[in-house]
Amino acid sequence: MAEFFFDYGLFALKALTIVVAVLIVVVGSIAAGMRSKKSPQGHIEVTKINEDLKDLQEALQQAVVDPDVHKIQSKQRHKAEKAERKANLKALKKAAKSDDKDKTEAERKQRLYVLDFHGDMKASGVSRLRREITAVLSLAESEDEVLVRLESGGGMVHAYGLASSQLQRVKDHGVSLTVCVDKVAASGGYMMACVASKLIAAPFAIIGSIGVIAQLPNFHRLLKKNEIDFEMITAGEYKRTLTMFGENTQEGRDKFKDDIQDIHTLFKDFVSQHRPQLNISEVSTGEIWFGQRAIDRSLVDELMTSDEYIVKACAESDVFEIKYEEKKSLPQKLGFALDTAIDSLLLKWFDRGTRKDFYS
Repeated sequence: MAEFFFDYGLFALKALTIVVAVLIVVVGSIAAGMRSKKSPQGHIEVTKINEDLKDLQEALQQAVVDPDVHKIQSKQRHKAEKAERKANLKALKKAAKSDDKDKTEAERKQRLYVLDFHGDMKASGVSRLRREITAVLSLAESEDEVLVRLESGGGMVHAYGLASSQLQRVKDHGVSLTVCVDKVAASGGYMMACVASKLIAAPFAIIGSIGVIAQLPNFHRLLKKNEIDFEMITAGEYKRTLTMFGENTQEGRDKFKDDIQDIHTLFKDFVSQHRPQLNISEVSTGEIWFGQRAIDRSLVDELMTSDEYIVKACAESDVFEIKYEEKKSLPQKLGFALDTAIDSLLLKWFDRGTRKDFYS
């Protein structure tokens, strides 16, 4: 019996040691995260897609081509690349000696900068997007191009309005803006997409939903049934039109509808400004269209996936993927993960209850 208590005490001590060690690590991480507020908020990550594509091709060749043949081809390729780099360096040195700056800059390849935007209800990705665009525009020139791979089912009007304004900065800078939609750009997502100089979409991408929706429950009758009073004090005739807990009036409903109609009018005007070729009365019904149907209505310019567009661009341009990685403390990471999970779950059930899904 004494041996049992000894073993149990030893086990409990080990368990306590592990728990204390974990707590020390967690507390230390939280403290470090709090201290990191004084450090830079994040950093830009740049990946040259040409090199990634070349690595994929070389890995596949190594697997499928005869080893001896691959070895010879690899040597020839490396030799040609070395000669090309040497020739380019020689040309740059010659231009530098002659102080011909224009010639040095003209000989560089066109650059394609690839950005990603995955939108949620609050368009929270705009905080990254604005930093990525600021970084790109600090270097991009008129012959370059920005490609945004956009995916969003829409959300808050003011949030997507800001996101659209960030894309407009690219065009205002004199740089061509291409937006590619592989899956969906609806409502606020299309508000962003329509800003593009060229808008391309995958054949079955969802496009459109140029409309506005607002809905809220009302618990007034439930509160009244349980003899619960609800008081709301406002200043201004239309400070609050509809409420979740008070008794809504027809006047309030009418005003709310007028506000929704006004937002819809602004939305239609915005789309018409950027895509004047559209028959806006035909496409602003809140409907969505798939790729080819969207082309027929001039909602997009071309059917193509972002992968196809990028691979083609790699043949003539230097293609760079730009990502801004925000620095987050441990509490922020945990909170963001929980918020994302809840947001995803709510959106999933909301979509199931309010829209039709199409399956093949």
